[in-house]
Amino acid sequence: MGITEVNVMEALLIALSGILVVFMMLGILSIVITVISKVVSAEKPVEEKAADVESTGEICKAAAPDVPYGGSVKLLNVDEKTAACVMAIVSHETQIPLDQLVFKSIKALNE
Repeated sequence: MGITEVNVMEALLIALSGILVVFMMLGILSIVITVISKVVSAEKPVEEKAADVESTGEICKAAAPDVPYGGSVKLLNVDEKTAACVMAIVSHETQIPLDQLVFKSIKALNE
């Protein structure tokens, strides 16, 4: 009877140590995933942001004055130049020509 009690205790200790190892590894894995996701989703450097802003300005200058828009767009607290830039940026980012896009309204959200 004494031998089975020792074997059961040893088995429980081995199972408990296995469970502890699994939970420690899961904790380490969650920390690694968090660190990797923060590194991957880090913001762009200032130079890249400046290049994006400059290219957006070039898109507005290039596309807005040359493309006539035949529809009517409700402009809510937005001037025509800003609306033209928004239309040009949407066209550029979606790769859809301006003559195939239909804008119903453009509203400023910074109120």
